[in-house]
Order: sequence, then C-alpha cells, then structure tokens
Amino acid sequence: MLVVGAVVTCAGKVLCCRRAPGKASAGLWEFPGGKVEADETPEQALAREIQEELGVPILVGDLVLRATTSVSGREFDLSCYWATLQKNAPAASTDHDEMVWLPIADLMSLDLAKPDLPAVSRLIAQELAETSD
Repeated sequence: MLVVGAVVTCAGKVLCCRRAPGKASAGLWEFPGGKVEADETPEQALAREIQEELGVPILVGDLVLRATTSVSGREFDLSCYWATLQKNAPAASTDHDEMVWLPIADLMSLDLAKPDLPAVSRLIAQELAETSD
C-alpha cells in the first residue's frame, strides 16, 4: 500500500497525531497523511489528505524518507515529506483523537506506528548530526 506522511513543522516542533478509536492502528501516533490514489503523485496525495484530515492547506517540501514496513502481513510503502502550513495550525482531525507538537528529539517518547519509525529515526539522526557540527 502506497501511503504518505507530512512532517509538519512550526516553531521548531513537529506535529504528531494519535489514531482515533475505531480506526486502524488506534492509539498509535503518526505523521498525518494517508493513501495515494492511482491518479495522483505522492505530493498531491499528501496535500489532499492533510486538507481532508486536518482542514488546512500545506506546502509539500522535500522527501524526508521512503521506507517499506510490514505490519500484520501488509506492506506499507510510506514516503514522508517536509510540510509547511499555509494557514493556522489545525484544530482537529477527522482520523485522530489527539494532536501534539513536539521537538524532534522527543518523538520517540510516543507510541509510534511502525511505518513511521524509519522516518522518525532519520529525523533524529539528522538533528543529532546538525547539533554536533
């Protein structure tokens, strides 16, 4: 399954969302996003999904990481992109029951969905490399 996630940043923090009860992977934290439809690019899918889920427009930036992860026998091909809010921060989500803004270094304190772990690890490694320079 081809899916996308947005690494939305604001004031040095990253947005993470917790899957709502009744949704697949309920209770786990993730970058917001969703499935890529057959007629769209990953970047188009991400902009659409964030508008649908969070009700805010974003500007999709560079690819953070693309990785394939197996969860309960299903393959998730997740591409995470940097994203910038075009308006105010989202107030609610259609797929999530909670949203938090955290520094990158604190992301591993969340109970993260398995497909998001490679991107989170990459973000933490990049931040550590930048701060050690």
